[in-house]
Amino acid sequence: MNDLDNKLKEIKIENYIWLIYIGIIVLSYYSNYLEKDYFINKNNKSKEKYRKTLIIVFSVLVIIYSYFFIDSVSDIKNIYKYSKDKKNLVLLSSLASLLVLISGIIFLYISYKDENIDVEIAFN
Repeated sequence: MNDLDNKLKEIKIENYIWLIYIGIIVLSYYSNYLEKDYFINKNNKSKEKYRKTLIIVFSVLVIIYSYFFIDSVSDIKNIYKYSKDKKNLVLLSSLASLLVLISGIIFLYISYKDENIDVEIAFN
């Protein structure tokens, strides 16, 4: 495949990811409803649904973040053909992708381990 075909393929995949993000937003909105119900009404079913919803959300996000990290690693493999400025940007982008992946893993771990939902998990 040539560079243009690769770019178009990446854009197509990113469009699917945007649709998944819309689902993540809906699930996050639902999880806030469940969290509120638990705190106001002490509904333990809502608490468990809230936790399970967060685990699903962050599991999906870790998969997406992994895709972007793997994609950035493939850019590093081809770094020899870039200009010096682009090499620096590719390296910074890869570092950012790694850090986002790490944050997703940490949030997933917190949502799994925080059985009493003592920690507010917010991602931006």
